[in-house]
Amino acid sequence: MIATTGLVDFHCHLDLYPDHALVVREADAAGVFTLAVTTTPQAWPRNQELAQCTKHVRAALGLHPQLVAEREDEIELWDQHLVETHYVGEVGLDAGPRFFKSLDAQKRVFRRVLERCAQAGGKIISVHSIRSAKAVLDLVEAHLPPERGKIVLHWFTGTKTEAKRALELGCYFSVNARMLDNERHAAMVQAIPLNRMLTETDGPFTRTGDKPSRPADVAHVVEVLGRLRGLSADDVANLVRGNLRALLG
Repeated sequence: MIATTGLVDFHCHLDLYPDHALVVREADAAGVFTLAVTTTPQAWPRNQELAQCTKHVRAALGLHPQLVAEREDEIELWDQHLVETHYVGEVGLDAGPRFFKSLDAQKRVFRRVLERCAQAGGKIISVHSIRSAKAVLDLVEAHLPPERGKIVLHWFTGTKTEAKRALELGCYFSVNARMLDNERHAAMVQAIPLNRMLTETDGPFTRTGDKPSRPADVAHVVEVLGRLRGLSADDVANLVRGNLRALLG
């Protein structure tokens, strides 16, 4: 296993582990640049408080599309906190069977997120796009000019054609181990240029061995990605680190 120092976990739900503060400290001690995404703006203050004490963890301000049916009115609270952060997530759309009924509300929320980020400028946005890649990209194209913010498509499962369109819009992609284990998704990952790729765990929603993945487990993603692309794990780690620097601009 490669050293964790300098690795990137660009999408992890640190506040959904039972030991939130401990997992933040662990990520920081491991030297893994970790984006702690949130699912509701009510979670933002505590995530920001813990991340501010670290060198490597950053908190992102989110309103998860799967929660929009019950929490659409929290977009006002999200709006109030936006000035406090460079990072936004998890936001986006989910048109899967469980959440399709709220898709119109999700689109209202995501459009508002993109418009406010465009007004503010300089935000980096981690975006969910389950069964909704075209709709996500349509909204991004309409409401977030590339010079006003950056999109990172988290756990992207769209088609190669949709991935190509996302690249043309300036998007990056954060890739996790579950994607690389799936033949169809791995083929799509193969088509993404290495200079637009980041790594993630999406812990605790993925597992490494028999436990929920933690940020240091992103080392496994780096190694599998290296095998897929014919590169050493160290080369992949260096590429991803360079991509993060480019993203942060």
